[in-house]
Amino acid sequence: MLRRLLRIVLALIAVGFLGYGLARNWEETTAAVAAMSPWAVLGAFLAVLVGQFCMLVAWREILAGLGTRVPLRIAGRIMFVGQLGKYIPGAVWAYAAMMDLGRDHGSPPRRTFATISLGLVINIGVAISIAAATLWTLDAVRQAWFLALLVPVIAVCLHPKVLTWGLNLALRIARKEPLESVLPGRTVVVAVAWTTLGWFAYGIHIWLLSGRADLYIIATGAYAFAWATGILTVVVPAGVGIREGALVLVLGPVIGTAPALAVAIVSRLAFTLADATAAGVSFLLGRQVPRSVPAYAAQNGSGSTALTPDRNLSGSPEA
Repeated sequence: MLRRLLRIVLALIAVGFLGYGLARNWEETTAAVAAMSPWAVLGAFLAVLVGQFCMLVAWREILAGLGTRVPLRIAGRIMFVGQLGKYIPGAVWAYAAMMDLGRDHGSPPRRTFATISLGLVINIGVAISIAAATLWTLDAVRQAWFLALLVPVIAVCLHPKVLTWGLNLALRIARKEPLESVLPGRTVVVAVAWTTLGWFAYGIHIWLLSGRADLYIIATGAYAFAWATGILTVVVPAGVGIREGALVLVLGPVIGTAPALAVAIVSRLAFTLADATAAGVSFLLGRQVPRSVPAYAAQNGSGSTALTPDRNLSGSPEA
């Protein structure tokens, strides 16, 4: 109870700081939002959807590499519907929802947990690498130069054996059985490639909102830096306030504080709307009869959390 209260308080503090900055620059910020082209806002929303699609393909590739192959529409239902839990204070809700949805479609909970965790590690690694590669010339980020030292560490950690070892360590600490195989190297390469492509799409949405044709590289790095900062602040749900503050920190010296605040606010709205849209579309497209019940019943009962349900030679759970 105390930890949940602490998360809520910290989230309110973060939002409070953002609100204070908005109040100080209210007229300039509202003017900057009003000056945005509706086409730029629509383009930003579509760019976010494209980025989310790329992240979905990467996530599905990891799930397949661990032994569960599902159609893209089913992977979307598990990922997009489940990740709505990130808006609830506490880090467990999205995990719990995605694991439950994964079970409904033949993916054992521990395998879904592993996919979420590995996908998050790859996403953070790519985001920090992009930020380090694109923002090293900015004074606001140069003060955090030590983050660049993480890049070679990230490269090592993305090795399949290291990734699997780290996840197995976490599973042992949680008193769960480890993965039965190492994530294939091809899976990691493909997942990193799609994740990188997704970040380039996310960069487009900041670029369009900034209204500066020369800022695509900075825009991509700025959002990668802001997202990584928000996601690593695990006590604040969905990085609310933290992500916006980091984005203003990077973009403010380049385009001005008020326009940067406007970009941060519209970016948050675009992502929230995109999350809801992706979840709604995936929910409708992914509707089918759950197929996990016979798979689990055949092995250890309907409540089994075993890593490997009965599978055919393709690696897919038996119907």
